[in-house]
Amino acid sequence: MTTTIIMHTESQPVVASDLALLGLMQLISPALPIGAFAWSQGLESAFELGWVRNEQELGEWLEGVLDDGLTRCELPLLARLQNCWAKGDGEGLTFWNDWLHANRETAELSDEDTRLGLALTRLLTSLSLQPQAELGHAPLPEEPGYVTMFAWAAHQRQVPVRQTLLGFVWGWLENQLAVACKAMPLGHTAAQRLNEQLRPKMVAGVETALALTDEQLGPILPGLALGSAQHETQYSRLFRS
Repeated sequence: MTTTIIMHTESQPVVASDLALLGLMQLISPALPIGAFAWSQGLESAFELGWVRNEQELGEWLEGVLDDGLTRCELPLLARLQNCWAKGDGEGLTFWNDWLHANRETAELSDEDTRLGLALTRLLTSLSLQPQAELGHAPLPEEPGYVTMFAWAAHQRQVPVRQTLLGFVWGWLENQLAVACKAMPLGHTAAQRLNEQLRPKMVAGVETALALTDEQLGPILPGLALGSAQHETQYSRLFRS
């Protein structure tokens, strides 16, 4: 039996799933003022070093990052963190938040996760949406990362876990394609072709992420790590390091 939660406004009833969907769309919007547009996650170095030179190679790079990175790291962590928020499991939150920090292989990747996490925390606080101990919420880890705070916002908005993962990976792809349009450069029509190409793979990645055990987690992205490490000394940069 399926139950639909209805919340009434002065004019008409509002379905809770609709509010959750809109909340997720807000969270993954490039207009969200947390500065995600400032980072390339190693992609700018891949252009500079000649590892990615055209649309086909960009598609292969993104597919590799999805399969060996997000599917094995951010996405399964996001599911675990959202479940920890739902259970009020402060120890679990701290463990997985620290685990993710430990798996950031360069200073740039670690700094991005920390800064975006702090920016999202400040934004949620300004919207009165931050976790509050007096309401029985689990306490924030000492340095909450972006994935941890994304999981909190999705939980607070009552977004189902699967949809949380789909939204997160869609936001990642949109950001990477925006990087390519600025730095490669990649045309907007080509970006849409890559969107079409990678949509089924993102769904498959979410399926895989939800099935992984704790022992199977961990990114395998030596190329991205090397590119990110070299980015801080790159002569000319559009994106932050």
